[in-house]
Amino acid sequence: MFLMKDIVRDGDPILRKTAEKVKFPLSEKDKKLAQDLMEYLEVSQDEKQAEKLHLRAGVGLAAPQVGVSEMMASVLVPADEDSESDKPVFKDVIINPLIVSNSVQRGALTEGEGCLSVDKDIPGYVHRSARITLDYQDVDGKKHEVRLRNYPAVVCQHEIDHLHGILFYDHINKDNPFKKEENELFFY
Repeated sequence: MFLMKDIVRDGDPILRKTAEKVKFPLSEKDKKLAQDLMEYLEVSQDEKQAEKLHLRAGVGLAAPQVGVSEMMASVLVPADEDSESDKPVFKDVIINPLIVSNSVQRGALTEGEGCLSVDKDIPGYVHRSARITLDYQDVDGKKHEVRLRNYPAVVCQHEIDHLHGILFYDHINKDNPFKKEENELFFY
């Protein structure tokens, strides 16, 4: 299992590289990577385990963040607090992901974004598409096309950025970090 010491930090050149496409069927090494990426998210979202292992909670973790330049990321967006179900809003390892369409309407997280690879708080709005259609393969090579909106869409866009050498703060307006776009939605 990955620990915080295994997370590559901002400044490492691997975080600025475009990752390589993953070949199928997955190698044993890639299957283990996929499993470990998701396990980090599951454990980090359990308060007791996260505290015991000194993990920062995460909703996404991309392969480059653990030193592997491959088009693979785990995403685990937990159920909404007011939801009657404990079922996550979105949970999968997305391999060779591609955003095939996105909304004109933009959105941003009210609190701004954070990243397991970035140790400092960088304030500002990260403007992203409010809705996306995402194509990807799962660990078995099965192709998926999913429509995501609001927070899950933001999380997936953040992780896909990692696969292209982009960090969240690259999107923040340097002159006016809290500038709102017209008709922009804000998510919590």
